[in-house]
Amino acid sequence: MAARILVVEDESHLAEGLRYNLEAEGYGVVCVETGEAAVELFGDRGEKFDAVLLDVMLPGMDGFEVARRLRAARWFVPILMLTARGRSQDVMEGFGAGADDYLSKPFELSILLVRLHALLRRTEWQRSQAPEQPVGDVFEFAGRRLDFEKLELTWPEHETKDTPLRLTLMEAQLLRFLINRRGTVVSRKTLLEEVWGVHEDTDTRAIDNFVARLRKYIEDEPGQPRHLLTVRGVGYRFEP
Repeated sequence: MAARILVVEDESHLAEGLRYNLEAEGYGVVCVETGEAAVELFGDRGEKFDAVLLDVMLPGMDGFEVARRLRAARWFVPILMLTARGRSQDVMEGFGAGADDYLSKPFELSILLVRLHALLRRTEWQRSQAPEQPVGDVFEFAGRRLDFEKLELTWPEHETKDTPLRLTLMEAQLLRFLINRRGTVVSRKTLLEEVWGVHEDTDTRAIDNFVARLRKYIEDEPGQPRHLLTVRGVGYRFEP
């Protein structure tokens, strides 16, 4: 069955160009022009999509807010964000909102297709894993279990927390990077370059806001973290 792609793009010529080329690749495509329409498709109408191509600059609700609402509603469909601005701050805000990847406009069609295929391939691989079989890459600490392949956080010993928390790909990559260097201070610059591939100056508040959300997941008291610690003026350190 062909993967269904939702294209959220208000420039009609670009949306139709994407539709034409994606359908030529065998995908099923639905196009909408606003963020509100995209959220409605998931929420009120309950439609299923395998990936979303999401423009940032939309009339009304922008792409960042669309991503936040989908993640808040626990829709974990892969999101490839399209931005005409391409600034590091926008890239960081997109990842912080829950995007899995991004492309700056103008982009080459071949690059978009490769990025989209990679997201779909990873998602399909995850779905193919039998849930009762271990898939490796598991890290346990303080009664918590992080499964980096399933992108899940669970609390095996907590009777009232029996529903796994799904992580976005970028959330899992950041946590894994810090855990692999546990006990060591990791600078914001290193996180930008090694995790997100951003090689220019950016507003570090974007990183700080991203980490603040992760603390809500892994800390008993996010305001007084014990695991994801801030090293003032430098960066962060993970302590299991």
